[in-house]
Amino acid sequence: MIDIKSLSLSELEETITSWNEPKYRAKQVFEWLHKHFAEDTGGMSNIPKKLKALLDENFYFPKLEVVDVLCSENDGTKKFLFRLPDSNVIESVFMKYEHGYSVCISSQVGCRMGCSFCASTIGGKIRDLTAGEMLEQIYHISVHENARISNVVVMGTGEPFDNFENFCRFYERISDPNGMNLSGRNITVSTCGITDKIYELADKDYTLTLAISLHAPNDILRQQLMPVARAFTIGNIMKACDYYFEKTGRRITFEYSLIDGVNDSEENARELAHLLKGRNCHVNLIPVNPVKERDYSRSDKQKIQSFKNILEKNGINATIRRGMGRDIDAACGQLRRSYYENKA
Repeated sequence: MIDIKSLSLSELEETITSWNEPKYRAKQVFEWLHKHFAEDTGGMSNIPKKLKALLDENFYFPKLEVVDVLCSENDGTKKFLFRLPDSNVIESVFMKYEHGYSVCISSQVGCRMGCSFCASTIGGKIRDLTAGEMLEQIYHISVHENARISNVVVMGTGEPFDNFENFCRFYERISDPNGMNLSGRNITVSTCGITDKIYELADKDYTLTLAISLHAPNDILRQQLMPVARAFTIGNIMKACDYYFEKTGRRITFEYSLIDGVNDSEENARELAHLLKGRNCHVNLIPVNPVKERDYSRSDKQKIQSFKNILEKNGINATIRRGMGRDIDAACGQLRRSYYENKA
């Protein structure tokens, strides 16, 4: 069956009018789904019973069940573990900032990119999430926390561009004026650099922020950390990013996880500065979250600051990501991994 929350307003209109129902009913249903976060037709008070029955018969309403919620004592970050109807589980993170509330969502169950510093990819990819399942993470948390979500990051488990069609449907639904109406400028999507999809995204009329998971200044080191780098070279990624900037005018973020003794040397910093020089970009330095299955540890504060200083001296704008939820294993994949281990 079709995930009803993935449908555009025009698609709903086409279906509902084909049932000899008035066109305006589609907008009412759309608003129930994306403005009032209805989980089913039960609470749709202005929708007639006949239409409710047709919706129930023809569509699937994505539902998430809360399995666990961990709350950080340090900063109030909450990590949600959701169970899908097929018994798979996914993670989402709710973060409180001075400027508002942010949610980081998953785009797949598992991941097949194989990055050696990430827990999300252990066990590989199981399946893609539908657009509705991606949206439902935000809607569910918004209701659970009674909070207006002002920023969304598609940076949890999974590679969004490996699920590109559903990601695009997600973006178009969440930014729709008849729904949650979240500005594209408040939405960030992170990719490991699937270049053909970067070009496709550039040709769409989206205003989101593109983030590239780079994590190394050269192909040799990047391939050691990220197997997907064998298919997508840094040179080709940079060409795609240049095209994206030309088409959209949007500054690109490059994410760089700092791993002690692996990619955090002064030479690495100078090489990264040379690679990015002249580009309108921002580097987000991320002290890596230790994963027990991986033999990596985070760089110390002095090394991280030195790395940042070298970038800035070379004209590259850089920030160090504030560690959110470190006491609750808020890094991608860790809670899901623990759930499966405990279940086993």
